[in-house]
Amino acid sequence: MTFLYTRTNTWNSAPQPTEETIKYWKHISQKKNWRIVQLPNGFLQTEYKSIDSDDWIDVTRRETIDGAKQAIDASIEHYAKKLEFTKGPKVIKTFE
Repeated sequence: MTFLYTRTNTWNSAPQPTEETIKYWKHISQKKNWRIVQLPNGFLQTEYKSIDSDDWIDVTRRETIDGAKQAIDASIEHYAKKLEFTKGPKVIKTFE
């Protein structure tokens, strides 16, 4: 005989990010923490600087410098939006 146990979770709101996560988002959303390096195979790799050390963490590989710059800009924009929503919900419209 086989039993299937299921468990469901519900939240009244989305799980909130930790202080460590917010610190990471702030760090990665600053362009000064990014760089582009060329690999031996000719591809360009985007990297961001680690918060805790002088290490660089690789993120994406692109064929052109423009593609690498766009990847960095898109990542910065993505994490900036995440930071914006840590301030609470954005009011779009109110009714009277």
